[in-house]
Amino acid sequence: MKFVQIIDYKTEQSETMNQLMDRWVEQSKGKRTATHDIVGRDRSEANHYVEIVEFPSYEEAMKNSHLPETEQIFQEMVALCDGMPSFTDLDVVREEQLNAATARRFFHEVAVGGNFDAIDELFAADYRDHDIMKEEESTVGSDTIRSDVTGWRDAFDFTFSLDRQVSEGDDVVTLWTWSGTHKGDFMGIAPTGRECTMTGTTVFRFHDGMIQEGWWHFDAVGLMRQLGALA
Repeated sequence: MKFVQIIDYKTEQSETMNQLMDRWVEQSKGKRTATHDIVGRDRSEANHYVEIVEFPSYEEAMKNSHLPETEQIFQEMVALCDGMPSFTDLDVVREEQLNAATARRFFHEVAVGGNFDAIDELFAADYRDHDIMKEEESTVGSDTIRSDVTGWRDAFDFTFSLDRQVSEGDDVVTLWTWSGTHKGDFMGIAPTGRECTMTGTTVFRFHDGMIQEGWWHFDAVGLMRQLGALA
């Protein structure tokens, strides 16, 4: 079970604290078991900070705590704080990666399911799209997604298998496998009835919970070969 430790502290020496944390990251390289660390500052109390550290499990967190480097840094951290930091230990019982879930909604609900009404729920009005199969470097507006999905759905009966998804900051990266049957005109190629597959990667950048920008990279050459357009 994933484990999270919350460290609540006050300090007037935030820059020195940052340097201390940078030193711990460097010294514990290859040894630490922490997988994610985030520090927030209280907007109403400038010297109040909360640090959230994520671990694969409670047992791994204990291994991290017992590292000599962690003990040394902790002593130096206490010296920089106004009073003793408080610690809250949490077993994670529910976790939602909301941006990743929104990205999955596009593939399953819009692209495969054909729910075009959901586009305005998922994409910003000034969404910017980058697609290797388009001559333009980028196109702007959520209508570009509506047009693209319509074109693919008219040309193929298809499904997406989402093989892997990684979220970091405002970005969600999805590695996918697409499988389709060619049923309609596609880039001037008359329907062949052929079954095709290709792999690709989509990067969605989010802003305020909406998809703001997208980059599409996929095996377009392989698809054209399967359709008989290339030798």
